[in-house]
Amino acid sequence: MHLQFSFYLRLFCFGIAMKLAMLPAATAVGQLQHHTLDLHWYPGTATWYGDPEGDGSIGGACGYGTLVDVKPLRARVGAVGPVLFMKGEGCGACYKVKCSDNSICSRRAVTVIITDECPGCPTDTTHFDLSGAAFGHMAISGENGQLRNRGQIPVIYRRTPCKYPGKKIAFHVNEGSTPFW
Repeated sequence: MHLQFSFYLRLFCFGIAMKLAMLPAATAVGQLQHHTLDLHWYPGTATWYGDPEGDGSIGGACGYGTLVDVKPLRARVGAVGPVLFMKGEGCGACYKVKCSDNSICSRRAVTVIITDECPGCPTDTTHFDLSGAAFGHMAISGENGQLRNRGQIPVIYRRTPCKYPGKKIAFHVNEGSTPFW
């Protein structure tokens, strides 16, 4: 009987541990942040910036500079609001973003790499400010301009692995960097 009880107790503890491991951590503003890859889609909004077919702005809060014009980043970049930017911890994260307005959007999701913070984005919801090319990619074929004319659109998103085939990733810390900058 003792062995059977011990088995069920371990099984129960394992089940609780698995459920806790699947819960996302809550942020200071009460939103959910997704540090791990996620198979669930979450609601948000998206806008676009820069040239209509552009790669995104040069520079940005993440320090990628002119790399936004070079593959694998080219045309797949975006800025996010504070919920996903997380004071810089969100830099370099990849997300699949899909427009949820079926009247003008395809079923395709665009994969974007976070390279910037959106200074005017809402602080209490998840918002993506995508390059013009990434935003237009979500439209039904030939409707890119019409989708961009809508301005802000409803989207669903999820965290996804970043893929850089044939590329080596390196990090550079600027001279003079401190724990405060």
